[in-house]
Amino acid sequence: MYHELKILAGTSNPALANAICDYIGIKPSPVLCDRFSDGEIRIEIGDNVRGGDVFVVQSLCAPVNDNLMELCLMLDALKRASAGRVTAVVPYYGYARQDRKVSSRTPISAKVVADFLTLAGMSRLVTLDLHAGQIQGFFNLPVDNLYAAPVLLENLRQIEGEIVMVSPDAGGVERARAFAKRLNAGLAIIDKRRDKPNQASAMHVIGDVEGKTAVVLDDMIDTAGTMVAAADVLLKNGAVDVMACATHPVLSGPAIERINNSPFSRVIVSDTIPVGHKKDNCQKLEVLSIAGLLGKAINNIHTESSVSVLFV
Repeated sequence: MYHELKILAGTSNPALANAICDYIGIKPSPVLCDRFSDGEIRIEIGDNVRGGDVFVVQSLCAPVNDNLMELCLMLDALKRASAGRVTAVVPYYGYARQDRKVSSRTPISAKVVADFLTLAGMSRLVTLDLHAGQIQGFFNLPVDNLYAAPVLLENLRQIEGEIVMVSPDAGGVERARAFAKRLNAGLAIIDKRRDKPNQASAMHVIGDVEGKTAVVLDDMIDTAGTMVAAADVLLKNGAVDVMACATHPVLSGPAIERINNSPFSRVIVSDTIPVGHKKDNCQKLEVLSIAGLLGKAINNIHTESSVSVLFV
């Protein structure tokens, strides 16, 4: 059994870290995250962590490289301060879409990030809805890949009328099927042809959506091009309402403008990534907190209880 539980927060998502601490009933440990005049990151841990069970909450969202470097430096500082165990809680794992070689002379960036975190001093990783589940195999240490499904499903169960879960591409069918089974809903798939990165064309719908509320489900919304194209084709195929649901609100580039101009009535996301002013500019956006889910995972890890109960 490790010593005292401590939670530290990087600068990427302090609101989520504070919500996790509120759920557990502790205060976050102080951390100095500053910049030198040339832009180098300066880290200093404000608490004694010797022998402690330390959890560092940091999403690898924009600015991705700064947040990654900040996390690595925090992990190294904790290792050098003789922390008993250091767990990185990374609600959104950046570079996850680069999980394999897609052409000649390209890196496997998700593996490089895994190596960075491991060498920096991480003992364990807790993350949420990895874009590719096999990324867990990039680590030679325990990885808990949690799912936001319990939080998202609770909201989706309030939808009136007949629901059909829609996967925006063939790769997300397993995720959409799992949601459909839990909701006793139908399942449909969008046949999508991707021409360029961050650009997609929705071709046609496989499955029955006529007269139903279609919920397009994905692990993340980046530029929202895929989601909006899916919404348009679903309406053409007879859906009476279209919604979007995703764990990670990356919302880069024209995403907010596209969502505002889309036929979506609601876009449901979690707070793995802070949306900030984007929510003020998009009335369709609904943010659900996964602080309780991560709080339970942290508490179970600290008390050496089962984490698998969170996958039910």
